[in-house]
Amino acid sequence: MDDTVRQHKYLLTEDQMPTTWYNLAADLPTPMPPPLHPGRMDPVGPEDLAPLFPMELIMQEVSTDRYIEIPGGVLDVYRHWRPSPLFRAHALERALGTPARIYYKYEGVSPAGSHKPNTSVPQAYYNAKEGTKKLTTETGAGQWGTALAYACALYDMECEVWQVGASYDAKPYRRLMMETFGATLHRSPSDLTEIGRKLAQDPANWSGSLGMAISEAVEVAAQDPNTRYALGSVLNHVLLHQTVIGEEALLQMEMAGDTPTMIVGCTGGGSNFAGLSFPFMREKLAGRINPQIMAVEPASCPTLTRGVYAYDFGDTAGMTPLMKMHTLGHDFVPDPIHAGGLRYHGMAPMISHVYELGLLDAVSVPQTECFSAALQFARTEGIVPAPEPTHAIAIAIREALKAKETGEETVILTALCGHGHFDLAAYENYLSGAMVDEDVTDERFAESLSHLPVVPA
Repeated sequence: MDDTVRQHKYLLTEDQMPTTWYNLAADLPTPMPPPLHPGRMDPVGPEDLAPLFPMELIMQEVSTDRYIEIPGGVLDVYRHWRPSPLFRAHALERALGTPARIYYKYEGVSPAGSHKPNTSVPQAYYNAKEGTKKLTTETGAGQWGTALAYACALYDMECEVWQVGASYDAKPYRRLMMETFGATLHRSPSDLTEIGRKLAQDPANWSGSLGMAISEAVEVAAQDPNTRYALGSVLNHVLLHQTVIGEEALLQMEMAGDTPTMIVGCTGGGSNFAGLSFPFMREKLAGRINPQIMAVEPASCPTLTRGVYAYDFGDTAGMTPLMKMHTLGHDFVPDPIHAGGLRYHGMAPMISHVYELGLLDAVSVPQTECFSAALQFARTEGIVPAPEPTHAIAIAIREALKAKETGEETVILTALCGHGHFDLAAYENYLSGAMVDEDVTDERFAESLSHLPVVPA
């Protein structure tokens, strides 16, 4: 053991926990394109969203205020696990033989084992204030469904979840955790909704997708005035709630006496990545720091690196407003990779906009490289990561090894957004040699992209 290695865990006190969420929209060089009503083709207003969301969330969705106060009731719940720890990955650094300094913000300490309660709690809180009796939602790997089930239990609401079929089959313990918190769970596509029955007629839809599950959850919510819909990523208010991660990390990096030269996060819909990176992007835009900010996505669902920037539906059935985002097409069905939380056809509009402005970079990684990195991380840092953040870990390792060759000072900060205790079947698949990397051709993307909605200039 290297006796020069000292404390590598940076903890904030409760009174250092953020009391506001940070809204990047206030500091963008140019405003985001607005979401459009798919029938009228004009910007949607609060009244268009009111059947699905409580008004306070709708106002957060369109807000350009720099900071939005976190309600006291939400802070009280946050204190159950926040502030979350920041670790310096000394053991991983030694194993790699790199001069790079690697830090990771660990969100697996929450009741759901991921970053998702940062937004499920306020979403349930605001819905409960308006008298909502039930929330419907989709989930991929199950992290979001678990988080919403937990939050609904806190506020005595029903929770109904449609889980992407491939993940429903592969992750039974995620399913059981949701049911333990009180949720009702369905495999998507299901026979419970009109869109589910229609989709299930095509065998190609057997594995499901987040877009399909969203359609089912939205259909049910729209039919009941006492039911609303909750989304775990993509929308502005969801990204907003996650910024507690980055705000804490800024303080913890100060405690460490270090400044990141690179910030790396996995991206599916974008909430984890935004939560870590947006407060640092604020500092970068203000000229106080200058890190490279890197979004990492799965090679089989590469929305930023191979998608197009266009208006598209957020769901398969075309029930949502049209959002300007990087998309692979709303009816694209990704391969059933183990990182089920990253299997979404589109990227958050705000992240897509920032990418178009050149304020962040993006790269895609095959899943076998991700799981190789996950084993290195687990065997050195002692945490088995969920499949999703292994994408960021893989790039952190790439960059650390590059620093070993160049000698360039490199300080990497990443978000370990959840643990993989219920994802061990994926690790078994990798360890047995059965895991493969899918080669997704441009032709396959072209088919789904040909179905993008036509939007007037």
